[in-house]
Amino acid sequence: MSKKTRKKSSKPSPKSPKTSARKPSAAKSASKTASRGATPSAKKPAAKVASKAAKPAARAAKTASAKASHKPTSKQLIKSNLSAPPKAAAGTGMVEGAMAPGFNLPRDGGGSVSLADYAGKKLVLFFYPRADTPGCTREAIDFTRLNDAFADEGAAVLGISADTVKAQESFRSKHQLSVPLISDEQHEMLEAYGAWGEKSMYGRNFMGIIRTTVLIGADGRIAKVWRNVRVDGHADEVLAAVRAS
Repeated sequence: MSKKTRKKSSKPSPKSPKTSARKPSAAKSASKTASRGATPSAKKPAAKVASKAAKPAARAAKTASAKASHKPTSKQLIKSNLSAPPKAAAGTGMVEGAMAPGFNLPRDGGGSVSLADYAGKKLVLFFYPRADTPGCTREAIDFTRLNDAFADEGAAVLGISADTVKAQESFRSKHQLSVPLISDEQHEMLEAYGAWGEKSMYGRNFMGIIRTTVLIGADGRIAKVWRNVRVDGHADEVLAAVRAS
């Protein structure tokens, strides 16, 4: 073999380096593509599984917290209802046929008056907002005018307000009233007979005496109740009820 032939055969072919250089880049790009494609596909199912697993857990936690918050409250309510029953609103116990609430309060002229003083007799109680005001004065005068007629029917009449005993005495003397006037400054009797409650005047709400009349029978039971009384003709209406009872 000649020297030229040896040199040509010993030289590497020009294509072989390019081919060997391309192969690693192709492998790298293929591995990158594979890794890129594999990463999202691997992440997506994991996220879905995690979110699906989290939802039941969140629901279970919410249900558990709701149960935990409601159970103690219900037990407390049951205990409070058993130990202290809710107080009835003013006037709800004042129904016809119920026993009249007892009382013992000071009156004008000294001394005191109680329900027991009128046992076996009919008793008319008229509750008025304030002594010596126009409506209350007319009402007290009307009951005074008919006082003898009530007595003929075996009934007594008492007037009640939250005024002091001194104010009641001045009211009685000024208008020559013949019916005893009771002073209930602590609103004990007023509340027991449903004559104390929320009122409204000139757009303002406040607590005060609701003009009320109660007829108690000779048996000590409530025969009739008048609420939010209108003064004109009221005393005559009560007398008619006494006669009919």
